Amino acid sequence: MLSKYVVRRFFIAGTVMIALAVPFASIGGAASTTSPEPTSTFYLDLGGSGSVGVQPTAAEPHGQPTTNGYANFLVTMQAAAGHNYQLTQLGCPGETTAMALNGGDRCYVAPTSQLAAATSFLSQNSGESGLVTVDLGFNNVVGCLRQASDVTSCVLQGLALIRQQLPLFLTSLKTAAGPGVTFVGVGHYDPFLADALQGSSGIEMAKTSLWAISALNRTLLGIYQGAGIPMANVAQAFSLHTRTPMALAGSGMVAANVANTCLMTWMCQPAPYGPNLHPNNAGYLAIANAIAAKIGATS
Repeated sequence: MLSKYVVRRFFIAGTVMIALAVPFASIGGAASTTSPEPTSTFYLDLGGSGSVGVQPTAAEPHGQPTTNGYANFLVTMQAAAGHNYQLTQLGCPGETTAMALNGGDRCYVAPTSQLAAATSFLSQNSGESGLVTVDLGFNNVVGCLRQASDVTSCVLQGLALIRQQLPLFLTSLKTAAGPGVTFVGVGHYDPFLADALQGSSGIEMAKTSLWAISALNRTLLGIYQGAGIPMANVAQAFSLHTRTPMALAGSGMVAANVANTCLMTWMCQPAPYGPNLHPNNAGYLAIANAIAAKIGATS
């Protein structure tokens, strides 16, 4: 049984491409040839809240799924390149790797799960070409960064579960998918770098979170490489390890990774919309570009 949080399948047509496909008559009355039909590809978008574009809104300041996520931007970008992506979003806010495998979250009532829905979709579309993005892992460790003690052991336990569970998730997806399907894993940025603007205690929090997210990305990269899947370098897109001084309005010169966290997420926004760890439009667009770079590398 699926809850209301699952984002249903929808189609995005490139209006520019539609216009280009209309034949034009010359002054003499002879019609020119039409533009080639855009290639059609399904796009199955899996993961947690980032996969469904969660952002704070006027209706829900704490955040809700939007149509301004990286999947939506990627569809628009691919449409401009002549690829008609048909988007299916099965991600669920708060999803851990265990929930993705077994359900029991706010979107899927066990025994139904995100994995079951995804493998069913892939089996039904095994003869089609497609793209699958997998955005999991962050919710295995984010809770650790909100507690006052035993952060290191908590993060290490979360990473151990990722090493155990994410390969099972990927293997099941690849088994269900047809030969024309491309997979891309999605790495992670560090929203808690913004805490560095909050004094000495915030700087310590930022250092801890940077260690945790860096460890998460290394863990994910090893798993995706083992599965033969490229991983979008979201850390690079957010300048995760760049400490070059950069001007940030209202804060002066700060490290580039801190500044970009403020510019690409809602972490530095005042209430009621911030602080919120999700990307804003600029952040989601950066993630879309990081995914697009890996699609090009595998095509």
